Amino acid sequence: MQITYKNKRLENVLIVANALISAVVAATFALLFGFDKPTLFGLAGPLLAERILYALQVLLLLAFIAEKAIRLSNSLSKAEFLRNNWFEAPLLFALLVALVGAGHWFAAGKAEATAVRHLAVGVYLVIQVVTKLCRTSVDLAASGRNPTQTLIASFLVLIFCGAGLLMLPRAASGQNLSFVDALFTSTSATCVTGLIVKDTGQDFTLMGQVVILGLIQLGGLGIVVFGAVFALLLGQALTLRETVAMQDLLSARTLSRMGNIIAFIFVGTVCIEALGALGLMGMWDDVPGRVAGLHHKWFCSVFHSISAFCNAGFSLFNDSFVGYSRSWGLYTVVCPLIILGGLGFGVLYDLANVAVDRTKRFLKRRFDRKSRLSMQTPKRIQLQTKIVLAVSALLIVLGAMTILLFERYASPGAVGPSDVPGAIFQSVTARTAGFNTVDIAAMSASSKFVLILLMFIGGSPGSTAGGIKTVTLAVVVMTVIATLRRRGEVELFRRSVRVVIVGRAITVTLLFVAVLFASTLALSITENSNGFTMDQIIFESASALGTVGLSTGVTGPATPLTTPGKLIIIATMLIGRLGPLTLLAALTFNLKPARYNYPEEAVIVG
Repeated sequence: MQITYKNKRLENVLIVANALISAVVAATFALLFGFDKPTLFGLAGPLLAERILYALQVLLLLAFIAEKAIRLSNSLSKAEFLRNNWFEAPLLFALLVALVGAGHWFAAGKAEATAVRHLAVGVYLVIQVVTKLCRTSVDLAASGRNPTQTLIASFLVLIFCGAGLLMLPRAASGQNLSFVDALFTSTSATCVTGLIVKDTGQDFTLMGQVVILGLIQLGGLGIVVFGAVFALLLGQALTLRETVAMQDLLSARTLSRMGNIIAFIFVGTVCIEALGALGLMGMWDDVPGRVAGLHHKWFCSVFHSISAFCNAGFSLFNDSFVGYSRSWGLYTVVCPLIILGGLGFGVLYDLANVAVDRTKRFLKRRFDRKSRLSMQTPKRIQLQTKIVLAVSALLIVLGAMTILLFERYASPGAVGPSDVPGAIFQSVTARTAGFNTVDIAAMSASSKFVLILLMFIGGSPGSTAGGIKTVTLAVVVMTVIATLRRRGEVELFRRSVRVVIVGRAITVTLLFVAVLFASTLALSITENSNGFTMDQIIFESASALGTVGLSTGVTGPATPLTTPGKLIIIATMLIGRLGPLTLLAALTFNLKPARYNYPEEAVIVG
């Protein structure tokens, strides 16, 4: 909802002031909780520094309240402003209850009352900063500028903020992270890749692991989508411009149901990840003593459920899921999470709509006979959904069969998955999830080549997965078939595909190939002294570009990877997450299409 203000200059001043106040709020939390003891860079002792920082947070709280009051008086319509900020009144009331009630109604001790007051102020500040950040992300996406530039900027801001948090002393176990290692970990988490240079379970504290988990969730769904979700949760309707921006970012086709799609993404994500966490709770007992305590089990379940659904591949165990290769929880919980995350929210939304429609029709035919004749035509599965489901199923089956064949018969000395469940798991996880139940480096060369192909293809459009995407593969393959059959149009499920879609699919494929070769060449130069083979380097490049996370030993906690090599993989992961076509669109957004054509002349190809 767009609010009109009387004094535009005053509103611009408040926007800048909000940004500065939010930055100071973030800095106070970092100084309070990011170090072993609260610090003001040696200017005061820990106790005095803590008091000063808490006092500063109170002043920042008053600044936020003053900002709201000024905006209310500056708004053209007071009712519109109050309607748009309806949650501020209950939030302030809850804060007042906590401040006044501490020491009277609850937290009787003086120390406890002080802690409650600090917690209340901190929660209020966090809610304010998160609200403003989400609103800003949606406003920037709807500003009329190139939405892809907003998407790229949001990822870069998230990556650098995550790197800063991971560099805090309390985020890492033992010695502090270097900037490059923190940037690598933050990029890998935000781009839901899973490649690591530090052991997630051993080299990071609980705070660092929570930061990584937050980056995975935000990076998997996109911070702009979270902004829209937050706005809808607060009862704020999206403007037409905001809806168009969200349509572009989500690759959706209609504007009318954009709010429903965003709500479905949020509710679906929460429900799927919650069910996944519940399903994983019993799996940790399969390896006695590895996950001790109920709290640790819950955290492992939540962490791996989010990591699997977002296709991130981060694990709290140094051998990923090798220790749980015989656990059926991998195949009944983790595999479905990976597949659902890789199908794409548009496909899940379409399947949910069709399922609801079929259920309603069944109930009407069963219990409401009068409405049988007035029922509308049943909803059908869209072409996009058919392509995604067909190609995904085909890739999983073919991938599992080839891996099983190569590991069992073609390379009997290799230590790969020689059973059907193991082959299926590696076929599923290679399409951008990044978990493994066997040592990837010990697999046969032919199986690793199959994994490279699966990583290159990736998941589906609009999902948390990377790669060229399943629909792109289908369009390219059907273009070849149409050429061989001398058909004038590319056909899929008795539907014709537009020429512009064919051109885009070919462009995406060629750009991915170009980036893969470029990153492989660059790594072969920077890692020449480390003794890595070319198949290891191209595997790592494909894993980074497909945002997968599988590794043959080039990356890892004990890797000799050079700093330039880490920077190359960082850039490759970012390109793979955003997509080369997105980067190209951001660079060529202002180019105007030519309004003329040159004369045609035949050329010979093939």
